[in-house]
Amino acid sequence: MKFVAIVAVLNLANYILVLLSVGRARRIYDVPAPATTGAPEFERALRIQQNSLEQLIVFVPSLFLFATYIDPAGAAALGLVFLIGRIIYQRRYSRGENRGPGFLLGFVANIVLLAGTLAGVIWNFSELT
Repeated sequence: MKFVAIVAVLNLANYILVLLSVGRARRIYDVPAPATTGAPEFERALRIQQNSLEQLIVFVPSLFLFATYIDPAGAAALGLVFLIGRIIYQRRYSRGENRGPGFLLGFVANIVLLAGTLAGVIWNFSELT
């Protein structure tokens, strides 16, 4: 479970960096809070932050549940795939490039974690009751 915790912290640290990039974009492109529109570069930074948060809501619990009911090493590996996908997504989107490959990589990792957890719980249901 130590590797799962490390992967979770790395993903949360990545999110903190994304948050900081929104603040930096506000300053650079002169977009005072609470405005959510401005230069395209700012809007992309804000959308990256919003999408990252949307994905983390599913990722964090699924990561730990998968580690508990299926396999900690598999959860950590999928968590790294998710992180790599998010970084690709963030870099490509911030440059105005196609963000699809990074989004897809992170999304598939999330789906495998979630579906795997459900399968593991169902498979072991008799042990849980």
